[in-house]
Amino acid sequence: MTEQARARGTLRAEDFARTTDAILGGVGSVIDGKPEAVRSALVCLLAEGHLLIEDVPGVGKTMLARALAASVDATVRRIQFTPDLLPGDVTGVSVFNPVEREFEFKQGAIFANIVIADEINRSSPKTQSALLEAMEERQVTVDGRTHYVPEPFLVVATQNPLEMEGTYALPEAQRDRFMMRISMGYPDERSEALMLRQRDTLNPLDQLSAVVSAEQVTELISWARAVHVAPPIEDYAVALAHATRTHSDLRLGASPRATLQLVRAAKVWAALDGRGFVIPDDITALLAPVFAHRLIPTRSAGGARARGAADAITTILERIASSVRVPIAPRQ
Repeated sequence: MTEQARARGTLRAEDFARTTDAILGGVGSVIDGKPEAVRSALVCLLAEGHLLIEDVPGVGKTMLARALAASVDATVRRIQFTPDLLPGDVTGVSVFNPVEREFEFKQGAIFANIVIADEINRSSPKTQSALLEAMEERQVTVDGRTHYVPEPFLVVATQNPLEMEGTYALPEAQRDRFMMRISMGYPDERSEALMLRQRDTLNPLDQLSAVVSAEQVTELISWARAVHVAPPIEDYAVALAHATRTHSDLRLGASPRATLQLVRAAKVWAALDGRGFVIPDDITALLAPVFAHRLIPTRSAGGARARGAADAITTILERIASSVRVPIAPRQ
C-alpha cells in the first residue's frame, strides 16, 4: 500500500476540513483581522516546517504563536531569547549524578512539540545556532550523544526588525531553516476597536481550548503529504527557484531546501482549499513567504538597508513570477 493510500485510509477529506477549520477558527478568534497570518502558521505546522514572524513590537507576533500552540493538545515551551541566553538553555546539558556516578542529560526547552522562540534576534549568533540541528534534523547532539525531539515538531520564532537596537541579524543558514517568514502588520481600525472592547477584562487565550492532539496533527500531516503534485508543477517550482539564482539583482538566490519547502507548503495550501492536487496558483501564492527571507539583493538593487532590501526582493519576485512560464493543463 502506498503512502497516499495509507493516508487516505485513516483520515477522510471531511475530517481534514473540519479539523483544520476548527484550528483556523480558534486561532482567528484570538488574532483579529489577520486570516492570512493564521493560515500561514497552520501551513507551517502541517508541512513540517518552521515559521518566522517578523514585525514591530505590539502587533500580535507572540500572541499568534501562543494561540497556535493552545489549539494543539501537545507539549509547548516558550523561550525568551535574551543576550545572556546560553546554547545549553536551549538544547540541554549533561549534569553529573553523584549517586549513579555518571553524567545525565537534562533536556532543554527545545524538547517540545511546539517551541516558541520569542524575539530570537535578541540573543547572540552562538545561541541562535543551537536551533539549527533541531530545526533541520529534528535531533540534538550533546557530548557526542543524539537526542531526538518529539513529533510533530514546530518552531515559531518572532523577531523585531533589524533597525531596532540590541538585535543580531539572523545568519543565512538560520533563515534558510524557516519554511516561511510573515509579517503581522497593523490591524485595521475596526479590528483594533474591537480589540479594545473585548480585551479590557478578558484574555482571549484563556478561552481557547485545544481542538487536536499531537497524534491527530500527525494524521493531518500525512494527509497533506499525500496531495498530488504533477511533474509540470514541480518543474514550475524549480524554474522559479532557478530564476532567483540567475537574477542579476540578487546576490543569493533560493536554495534547493527552499524549493522543497515551497512544494511541501503548496500541498498543505491545496489541502486547506479542499483539493487533492496542487495548482500553479498555490505555488505563486506562497512564493514570497517561502522565498523572500532567503534572498539577498545586490547593493545596486536596494540591498544597502533592510527596508530597501525587503522592497527590492518583493519587486524582484513579482517580476520572476510574471516571467516564468506557468504550466497549463491540456484540454481534454
